Amino acid sequence: MMTNALVVYGGWEGHNPAGMAAFLAELLRQAGIQATVTNSLDDLRHIQRDGFQLVVPVWTMEHLEAHLSNALLDAVRAGVGIAALHGVIDSFRHDAEFHYMLGGQWVTHFEFAVRTYTVALHDGSNPITQGLSDFEVTTEQYYLLVDPANSVLATMPVDNTRMPVAWTKHYGSGRVFYCSLGHSIETVSHPSAQALIKRGMMWASGRG
Repeated sequence: MMTNALVVYGGWEGHNPAGMAAFLAELLRQAGIQATVTNSLDDLRHIQRDGFQLVVPVWTMEHLEAHLSNALLDAVRAGVGIAALHGVIDSFRHDAEFHYMLGGQWVTHFEFAVRTYTVALHDGSNPITQGLSDFEVTTEQYYLLVDPANSVLATMPVDNTRMPVAWTKHYGSGRVFYCSLGHSIETVSHPSAQALIKRGMMWASGRG
C-alpha cells in the first residue's frame, strides 16, 4: 500500500517555504512515499479522510485557526505521523497543545547565529541515526524549550549547553519527528543531514 504525505508550506518567506517543501517532497519520493504539496493550511481539515499517513509542515510564524489545529492534533492522536523542521517550532505561538505535540517551542536565536556548528548524533542503535557520523553544518542556532519526554537523536553546543537538534516522541498513536535544521536548503543538503531528515520522515510515517 502506498504511503501518502501532505507537505504544507507557507509563512515567513525568509525560510524559502516553497523551495524547502519541494526539497522535502523529493526526499519523500526517493523513499517511496507519495507527496502532495500545498500552500493552504485549509488542507489540514481532512487529513485522515484524504488518506494521508504523514504531515510535513513547512511553516514559520503566523496563526493557525483553532479548527485547523484541532483537525491536525486529532489526526496525529489517531496515528497520522508528523515530521517538521526548523521554523515550524516558531509557528502558531498561541497554540500550546500544538507545541506539546511537537515536543518543544522556540525561544530565540542569538546575534550572529548563522555559523558553522558540529551536530553530534546520539543513540547509534536507533534506525534514524544508525551508521551516521557527526557532521558540521552552517545554520542558525535555535535555543528551545524541549519536552523532557523526547527521545533525543542529535545535539549541538548552544550557549554553554547541549541543545537538542532532532528528536522523536509519540502523541497519542502518532509518531512525531522534529529537526531544528532547515534555515535554508543549503543547510539540509549535507548528506548526513539529508539522511537524518529522510529517515525521520520515514519513521514518522510508520515506515522507519
